[in-house]
Amino acid sequence: MKNSALRVITGWILGLIALACIIFGGLPLLILLAIITFLASKEFVQILEHKGFYPSLKVIVVADVIFAVLAYFNCFHLVPLAFTAGTMIAFMWVLFKGKQPYTANVATTIVGFVYSGWFPLHLLFLRDLGTTNNTSSLQMILKTDFMNAGLGYVIFMFLLVIFTDVGCYYFGRKFGKHKLAPVISPNKTIEGSIGGAVCALVGGFIIAYFIKLPWYHTIIAGLLVTTFAQIGDLCESLLKRDAGVKDSGNLLPGHGGFLDRTDSYVFTIPVIYYYFLYFVVDTHHWVDLLSFIKGIF
Repeated sequence: MKNSALRVITGWILGLIALACIIFGGLPLLILLAIITFLASKEFVQILEHKGFYPSLKVIVVADVIFAVLAYFNCFHLVPLAFTAGTMIAFMWVLFKGKQPYTANVATTIVGFVYSGWFPLHLLFLRDLGTTNNTSSLQMILKTDFMNAGLGYVIFMFLLVIFTDVGCYYFGRKFGKHKLAPVISPNKTIEGSIGGAVCALVGGFIIAYFIKLPWYHTIIAGLLVTTFAQIGDLCESLLKRDAGVKDSGNLLPGHGGFLDRTDSYVFTIPVIYYYFLYFVVDTHHWVDLLSFIKGIF
């Protein structure tokens, strides 16, 4: 079977599984993210090993599990404790392991559980936006209130990333002349980047109509999604280029690895979550920020 056909089939299967888990939320989404973060963390470690760095996969996975539990139960107040413990454990792992390069191994371990774990796990926070407070332990675990605003926000982000990828690819092939990042990713062009942004915004207005998102939020959120989707793609290319590898793995036929398939979402998910949280759902934070800035001047 041709590589292009494998790519399409794999993409459709992954997309349908992801969409089902996003719609149901709760445990199905947690399980999906647990699988993705584990495999992405493993690929991250393998990429860095090509560079001669040796981050601890065990520390990264343990940190990812802790972050997943905290995110699932919306225990945001415990995240600083988890970060503190994870960072200390990363240092102690290198201290007792005694494998060079020490500083790089500590740093890449910390970056590993942030990049492959904490960032994508924001999808649990985003999915729960607008959820009513659960009164029982069973409801807290199962999260039966899945028809909420968060579902619309996740679908908005999910589809806009796809529109961005499709627009970048087709506009880049047809009109691409000026390189966007010639050293990091030679095939990406400025024209493709602009085309991806246009497709994302057009698609964003269509989706916004169904989720009742005001036009000004649609423009801002759309620009954030398409910008950070492309930045995430480039940053993963930066890691691979620096390590001298073409793909992050080979688990997904026609796509490479899980990092290759999800790189556009890694930065987009936390950025769009904080935007919707502070500027759409809970606007008093925005008012407090304006008051603070006004007080400074």
